[in-house]
Amino acid sequence: MFENILHQPVIKQLASDIGSGSLAPALLFSGPAYGGKGAAALELARVLSCQGTGIGRWNCPCPSCLRHRNLVSPDLLILGKKRFFQEIAASSGALLRQAAQAKTPEELRRLLPPVRMLFVRSVRKLLARFNPALWEDDPKFGKLSSCISALEEDLEDLEGIITGDRGKLEKHCASIIKQAAKLESEGVGDLIPIGRIRRASWWSRLAPLGRHKCIVLENAEYMQDGAKNALLKILEEPPPRVTLVLTSSRPMGLLPTMLSRLRDYRFVKRSPMAEEEVISRIFRGPAAYTEGLESYLGSFLPLKTGNLHALGAYLASSVAAEAVRELRRRMKEIPPVLVELGKFFTPLAEAEGMGRPAADFKTLLAKIFADTGNFEIPGLFPQFFRELGALISLWLRSGRGSPEKALCAAAWRREINRSLVEADSFNISLPTVLERFLDALKIRMLP
Repeated sequence: MFENILHQPVIKQLASDIGSGSLAPALLFSGPAYGGKGAAALELARVLSCQGTGIGRWNCPCPSCLRHRNLVSPDLLILGKKRFFQEIAASSGALLRQAAQAKTPEELRRLLPPVRMLFVRSVRKLLARFNPALWEDDPKFGKLSSCISALEEDLEDLEGIITGDRGKLEKHCASIIKQAAKLESEGVGDLIPIGRIRRASWWSRLAPLGRHKCIVLENAEYMQDGAKNALLKILEEPPPRVTLVLTSSRPMGLLPTMLSRLRDYRFVKRSPMAEEEVISRIFRGPAAYTEGLESYLGSFLPLKTGNLHALGAYLASSVAAEAVRELRRRMKEIPPVLVELGKFFTPLAEAEGMGRPAADFKTLLAKIFADTGNFEIPGLFPQFFRELGALISLWLRSGRGSPEKALCAAAWRREINRSLVEADSFNISLPTVLERFLDALKIRMLP
């Protein structure tokens, strides 16, 4: 039971509550991102629906477990915002690496089924958000249906391809990743609307086709206010034979009345060694990868961290240059901390092939959006800002420290955090977020 949830002590308590029959009808899996909360919720749904004799075994052959392992169970409903692209790309990488390692057809048939399931599940986590039960009467669903159908067909074709031409397998995986990125970009909103929760409430009151039904709501803090109130009604009167699981990295974003009706299971931040094991065992990645799970998944974005690193340095050098130009126009003295900022980032950007600082913010914005493909890949925008924050920390640690330098770095961090909130929670367009970010930084750089 829960064999695939590694290094989370809370799993023992969860398994104990299941075994004793004391599991509450509404649960909260809280804790840091990339801690396995979503995977644990899906495993819980499978265990509660299991019709086998040894309830909870991952390889249970009962029909219910087979459907749950492939994330096609009619008794499972999944909602919520999540970044899918990185996990899908990382799972595809695991499949392709295993295919390359196999020397014989027999070895291919032995090595590939587990990683094929990993890849299929990563895509189905996205497809589950488009369950017709959640989208009835939504005109947008019709526009997305062709992409959904294409992904379903590609997944069905995958089983035949993995025992054949490896070059064809690589192209097929690339096609799936491209279609998934398009579906995520066009169909997964930032906030769960009230209509989805109302549809989930209606679904929860239908009788299960098997033993038990489960609703998994990931990143539950990302709901419209009306959706939170609608969910509260389900929590106040939970239907029989239904378990509701909310996951959240920011549980204080939920209503206090919701929290009072949820039994909290707290997941912890895994140690670096534990995350290495997750990368090695789950994603078949390099065992010596020490940068952490978030960094590993982020490395599968089309722009690797190195390129974002260069683009971040280019942005910082350009902001410093624009502030210097403004002070010269005003015929004012240039603060030493501003000079230091420019001297640190300009050579770094040049060494990465980015060239001299941009002549103005319009040119800078054009360069950023051109190099990132307009941030169309979900998750690329926050990854860029996290890289920028890491660069500012690197500058702060360099050379001699001073109060002015610490204040400058703090100002950058505040604007980075504010911009991430604007893009993530308030659904402000990315060009507007970046324009406001640059203008605010320029003002903060001026004495």
